Amino acid sequence: MPELKYVEALREALAEEMRRDDSVICYGEDVRLGWSFGVTSGLVNEFGDDRVFDAPISELGIVTSGVGAAIAGLRPVVELMFSDFVTLAADGLANQAPKVRYMSGGNLKVPLVVRTPFGAGSVFLGGAQHSQSLEAWFMHVPGLYVANPATPADAKGLLKTAIRDDNPVLFCEYKILYQTKGYVPEGEHLVPFGKAAIRREGTDGMIVAMPTMLAPALAAAETIAKENGREVLVLDLRTLNPLDKDCLLSCVQKTKRLLIAEEDTKTGGVGAELAAIVAEEAFEFLDAPIARVAALETPLGAVHNLQDFSLPDEARITARARKLFA
Repeated sequence: MPELKYVEALREALAEEMRRDDSVICYGEDVRLGWSFGVTSGLVNEFGDDRVFDAPISELGIVTSGVGAAIAGLRPVVELMFSDFVTLAADGLANQAPKVRYMSGGNLKVPLVVRTPFGAGSVFLGGAQHSQSLEAWFMHVPGLYVANPATPADAKGLLKTAIRDDNPVLFCEYKILYQTKGYVPEGEHLVPFGKAAIRREGTDGMIVAMPTMLAPALAAAETIAKENGREVLVLDLRTLNPLDKDCLLSCVQKTKRLLIAEEDTKTGGVGAELAAIVAEEAFEFLDAPIARVAALETPLGAVHNLQDFSLPDEARITARARKLFA
């Protein structure tokens, strides 16, 4: 398998699906040349301006036109330059795309993918208005799939699955991960929705790691193993809707202790929903209270020291894990 950057794996998925299916089109903000983060760079050279093009800077217009194009028979993959601006497209994402199939009795399909970069940056620091992680907002919407890959292989496999699906998908890409590398299968590599991945086995506790927390969580688990011999399982959800609840609960039953690590703030986040599920359906298996590591309840600063102060990292995850898995 070749080693690709996360951003390259996404581009490969788009190109493969556009070659496979002429109904796949790609448009949005800075898509034609792909200058923002480079995912769509070069696609216009192969597929032309009819299938890869820029749209006016109107997030609501981009998403709602995608809804119409999808209903009409295309498979649009639209891009919003920053996930913060899905707030401007909330009517299309929460009130239109997820409702059409239900309200038409299944007669109309909405194969729409909305791609957008989430969270903080490693090089580009966007500050308070360009660095949010709003997955939990849209995980809440019935009928809207939410995919959040943590690795280049899953970035490719989940995007290909999203494009082929007949339901609308919010596809969460992570700015911190764009330049990370990993082995990516070539060709027909599809990752199913609703199937979590165990990234590290263990029986002495578990960490559920949201995408940008996966590498820090794995490092923390290795530290704990060296320090006290505790083997900690690390779980990567891969999609939030559908959520692999069965895997989550079975891992809790096996490990007895749960730590949830996420880049987003704690209040009303994905971790809150996971904790509620476990408390409701697997409480009797827990040997300790559920623990959570998340960002501080503050907007992110636009300089490194402020961003680093706000975000969870390997040190904070390790410190919390030491207490929980002692």
